[in-house]
Amino acid sequence: MTAERTPTSISGGILVGHDGSPASSEAVTWGAGHAARLGVPLHVLRAWSLTNAPRPATMEPGYVPPPEDFEEAVLQQLTRDVEALHLPADCTLELHVVRGQSSAKLLEAAAGVEIVVVGARGAGGFRGLLFGSTADQVMRHAPCPVVVLPVGRD
Repeated sequence: MTAERTPTSISGGILVGHDGSPASSEAVTWGAGHAARLGVPLHVLRAWSLTNAPRPATMEPGYVPPPEDFEEAVLQQLTRDVEALHLPADCTLELHVVRGQSSAKLLEAAAGVEIVVVGARGAGGFRGLLFGSTADQVMRHAPCPVVVLPVGRD
């Protein structure tokens, strides 16, 4: 597994957006199975902002750490989340964290991949919507095929 902060570009393979939700974890698992079968890398991208990033170890009362410390905390959390999924050993996995709005960052990264996978219900949606706003935006504007995995529906 390789990890990259603020990737300049992602090339080839399958891209999955992961926000820590069960839906995004299912999307990663699904994407890993397909990436392994096709022999292409799986790119897992987490977009973050100061409002949703975990607190870095350097945070103290009266001190706000630099963005790089938040980014490292996001990367550590993403690594733990993905390791907990026990993905196929033959899946080439690359983790990416990037600061910004999730749908915009996924769409930017999608320019270089073969397919994008997202969960239908992420960490922030409104109950009752069929898709989350990120899935909706990615479906409407992606430059490549999109797989939306519906999860948690009765």
